[in-house]
Amino acid sequence: MNVPYRQIRAAYTGESITVYQAYDAAIAGPAVAAQRFVAPFKRERMTWIKPSFLWMMYRCGWATKPGQERVLAVSLSREGFEWALAHSCLSHDDRRPGWADRVRRSPVRIQWDPERGLRHQALPYRSIQIGLSGEAVRRYVDEWTLAITDITDRVREVRAAVTARADASGLLPVERPYPLTEEIRETIGA
Repeated sequence: MNVPYRQIRAAYTGESITVYQAYDAAIAGPAVAAQRFVAPFKRERMTWIKPSFLWMMYRCGWATKPGQERVLAVSLSREGFEWALAHSCLSHDDRRPGWADRVRRSPVRIQWDPERGLRHQALPYRSIQIGLSGEAVRRYVDEWTLAITDITDRVREVRAAVTARADASGLLPVERPYPLTEEIRETIGA
């Protein structure tokens, strides 16, 4: 399979896209109950969302790292997701004129890291991480979030299959290339 070096791959519908975050129970429990992020979630901090299930599993160690024991699948409106991308800036200097000014003004950071496989091995293409701050966090919490589902049990099921060296691929969410406008592709460096 020939995968572009930088491409958003995600589970999505015509109206929504699924992104992942991992938290401790004190944040995850109230968020699932309220179906939005509520205290003790801190709006003042940058929050990172990840459309790649396997990259999230790498980041949280299959829900075993301290403070990341609960994995949430957050359904966002595509309109909100695309607003975030359109108002973003690469987190590292992309050498285009005006980058330093854009990074100061932007409420969204884009970072491309090696995608991961089932056993956390680095793959030869990148996965996007999207950091939300300021106005973007407010919109994420108050406008874009359509549903929050605790998928920790599924994460443990996939991890058990991987640990047993069983075929876990059928347990993974179906992620496909996310369609982007040329303008957004340019903004995020895809």
